[in-house]
Amino acid sequence: MIELKKKHRFLLSILAGILMTISFPYTGSLTFVAFVAWVPILFLENYISAKKYKSRKVFTHAYTSFFTYNLLSTWWIWNASFGGAMLAIILNSLLMALVFSCYHLTKKHVGNKEGYLSLLIYWIGFEYLHYNWEASWTWLTLGNTFSITPSLIQWYSYTGVLGGSLWVLMVNLVFYRIYQNVYFKKESWKIQTPIFYSAAFLLIAPTLISLISYTTYEETKNPINVIAIQPNIDPYNEKFEPGMLQHQLEKIATLAAKKWTDSTDLIVAPETAISASFFEGDIQQLEFFHYLKQQKAKLNNTPWYIGASTMAIFEKKNSRASMELNSGPGYIEHYNSSFLIREDNSTDFVHKSKLVPGVEVIPFSEYLGFLEDLSIDNGGTSGTLGIEEEPQIFETADFKFAPVVCYESIYGEWVTEQCRKGAQLICIATNDGWWKDTPGYKQHNSFASLRAIENRRSVVRSANTGTSCFINQRGDISQPTQWWVPDAITEQVNLNTEQTFYTTYGNVLGRSFSFVSVFLLLFTFVKRFKKKYISK
Repeated sequence: MIELKKKHRFLLSILAGILMTISFPYTGSLTFVAFVAWVPILFLENYISAKKYKSRKVFTHAYTSFFTYNLLSTWWIWNASFGGAMLAIILNSLLMALVFSCYHLTKKHVGNKEGYLSLLIYWIGFEYLHYNWEASWTWLTLGNTFSITPSLIQWYSYTGVLGGSLWVLMVNLVFYRIYQNVYFKKESWKIQTPIFYSAAFLLIAPTLISLISYTTYEETKNPINVIAIQPNIDPYNEKFEPGMLQHQLEKIATLAAKKWTDSTDLIVAPETAISASFFEGDIQQLEFFHYLKQQKAKLNNTPWYIGASTMAIFEKKNSRASMELNSGPGYIEHYNSSFLIREDNSTDFVHKSKLVPGVEVIPFSEYLGFLEDLSIDNGGTSGTLGIEEEPQIFETADFKFAPVVCYESIYGEWVTEQCRKGAQLICIATNDGWWKDTPGYKQHNSFASLRAIENRRSVVRSANTGTSCFINQRGDISQPTQWWVPDAITEQVNLNTEQTFYTTYGNVLGRSFSFVSVFLLLFTFVKRFKKKYISK
């Protein structure tokens, strides 16, 4: 076996991170590179094992790979917060490296075959659990890699995004097996032909199934006409400035009026379009609401879905987000909300529930209260916000839709629960201006295609700036707006009430693998301690 110097090992670690990066949307967009991106780090793990080096070397090289991947793919978070970016990049890399180390330990103490299988189980289990805890940062879920190639992943309507993650890992393992046989076992390339056939099958079969589904899928005709507004208000220097709300609403109303027709069924405005916080119970008496009703009346009272910063008062502590009032007894909660103004001007509010760590929720501050002082202020309020206990939907006189605010759109199972409750359409209100003109807003927009495929629901996306667009039930994006350009777009989209397998049963793959991973990890540690005990 050729001896690899330390610098060569680290170059291979960095190479793995670079390959993962260039396969990811808008940091390279070379999607199929994802199927070989893990080969260098898998090779390093086997090399370290064969040399009987300490297991910590596996962790070190894995961390180098995943830090490179996180840094080069999500560096743009710096535009919102340097501290938040470093926290996300460092901690997410740490979690990924720990999961890879679990694979190494299983392979080392249980067996090679079990070890390779464990990589699939641990990683999918990790990605699923990462969606379901407070420090969730799931941007780099492997299955998100295919968000710019919807024609290849129509089967996400069965597996969800984790099916794509499994696909990536399985193909990488097969390609690595070929390299392992040639490099470590000194077999000829010719002998690898059957494994090449296996790799080809794993690549081609899901692709063909998806392409057939993509070309044959037909949406049921159930059209409504929707306007999506992109007001393009600078979140750093304008949006949250005192006294600017009226000007901003005038801008939104003007854009809506330009696209409105007698057939318009819904107008969608972006996250925190009402940037000045207000008490939800007072909305009917507020000046901005009277203005909205006047503008709405000019447009035949078409319903509006619009983002807002809201508050509520409680006599007793309602949740961890409740803060004591300075002016007297009681508690106040702040929310990143969206609300519906129906045809008759009645309103409903839904609070954003999947919150951005470090900005809208301070992970584990329920147990470590001092962490609230570390929250990042990105306009409006900072610290932990109030949330809904479960997904909610809005209902107009004619249809139901899922209100999805910004970060919530990367949570497939959350949106699926909204569709399960009857949502016929997905409406995303977001403000991607924090990240400036970087891959961030483009990636965020592309992830919405995955929600369309998973649930076979049309998507309407209204961004303060970034990309506003429409997405059909196959995941195709239409009428994408330009960065930093005020705009309004309108399109006829189809409602859908049918439920996909994923809508009905949720993330079966993630739940199953996360459950098995716990027992597999326990089994690994039992084997490790038995070996250690016997060796003594």
